Amino acid sequence: MALGVALVAGLIADGRAAALPVLGFVLAACGAWAAFAQGWTATRLGPGNAVTIARLALVSLLLAPLVSPGLTTGASGWALFALALGCLALDGLDGALARRSGLAGPWGARFDMEVDSAFGLILAAVAWRSGAAGPWVLLLGSMRYVFLLAMLVWPWLGAPLPERLRRKVICVVQIAALALLLMPIASAWTSAAALIALGLLAGSFAADILWLARRR
Repeated sequence: MALGVALVAGLIADGRAAALPVLGFVLAACGAWAAFAQGWTATRLGPGNAVTIARLALVSLLLAPLVSPGLTTGASGWALFALALGCLALDGLDGALARRSGLAGPWGARFDMEVDSAFGLILAAVAWRSGAAGPWVLLLGSMRYVFLLAMLVWPWLGAPLPERLRRKVICVVQIAALALLLMPIASAWTSAAALIALGLLAGSFAADILWLARRR
């Protein structure tokens, strides 16, 4: 959180860059609440959802480089990289807190997943906008949204999937690879790591689509 506060302080001088993260967080928070409010069953917000909301606020700060690409270089670039790593580290905390408080449920799990998806998409967009990777990196950040669009054509893709540790591990690999691209010293090896992550992610989606196709 301290990293986020420090980054905001550095963005105040640039009105556009300072306004976009705030707007992004407000829109994302409102959208998440509107989308999932009907499934809310808990008696209180709980520490797990509170951490997820904090992650959403921190993730929204990563929107700033989309309007000010210069933020991805020098000290501000390292601050963005550290912020991305901090958001990734917090990803394992919200679920543990929700289970410990007895408030774990499908709403919180879905909220966490949507924040992860937005996190990946924003990281990919920043990596592309900064020149750290080519347009192909957008697929690494948007594959879940492509899958959701495919559900409009093939509704059977929306059937429930069984829990798989594979998805969680590959999600961490995906975000970590995208975060590496934010390093000001990103080079060919970081792009190679992102390409490997893209292959793993594509294989995971292919496995799930095959499972759904056999049982439609």
